[in-house]
Amino acid sequence: MPRLALPHFPAVADARAAAALQRELAGRVRLEPLAAPPRTIAGTDLAFDPRAGLAHAAVVIVDAATLAPVAAAAVTRPVDFPYVPGLLSFREIPALLDCLEHLGELPDLFLCDGQGIAHPRGFGLAAHLGVLLDRPAIGCAKSRLVGEHAEPTAERGSRAELLYAGRVVGTVLRTRHDVRPLYVSPGHRVTVADAAALVLATATRFRVPEPIRLAHRLAAEEKRNHLRRSAL
Repeated sequence: MPRLALPHFPAVADARAAAALQRELAGRVRLEPLAAPPRTIAGTDLAFDPRAGLAHAAVVIVDAATLAPVAAAAVTRPVDFPYVPGLLSFREIPALLDCLEHLGELPDLFLCDGQGIAHPRGFGLAAHLGVLLDRPAIGCAKSRLVGEHAEPTAERGSRAELLYAGRVVGTVLRTRHDVRPLYVSPGHRVTVADAAALVLATATRFRVPEPIRLAHRLAAEEKRNHLRRSAL
């Protein structure tokens, strides 16, 4: 399969330059209804090896109707940017782009293990990846980065608005009965309401959406395989 031609991910000198770029690119985020229901959805996740300075990334594309995997790729590459809260996309996106190059195709929508616009500068991982590729993208995080909210009730599907700086930036969504909620925020080309609905529709058996769960499992497998190869 030929490699996919993807936009260049610009290098930044330091955290200050990265934050400035986020503020600039946040103006390109569009929150709008999906033009059509997605046929394919990609989950993204990464596992890190801080001692070796490596990122193990995975992208799994599923059929939106069945949630069955249709394509997957995992890569290991050096980490080019230090760990700085709020700037994780600069560590993660280069490895995710490597995965997409191997896949040779873009999904209709991305589900990212991270934030969308629920971010200090409105530009988390899902926003950054969505704007870079001009694809709908949703952030689905296990913990809150910014904002305030009421507590959803214990039932699956219950939700509360996530408010930050006077605006609704996402949804606190209960995907399993009496299990800790997820923090869902649109990244690009999707609305707050649609983002929550898509996450709930894809979280059918577990707390996290199936595409992200599959990507998490593949990233962990890539890390284990790399460690075994390195020990030989």
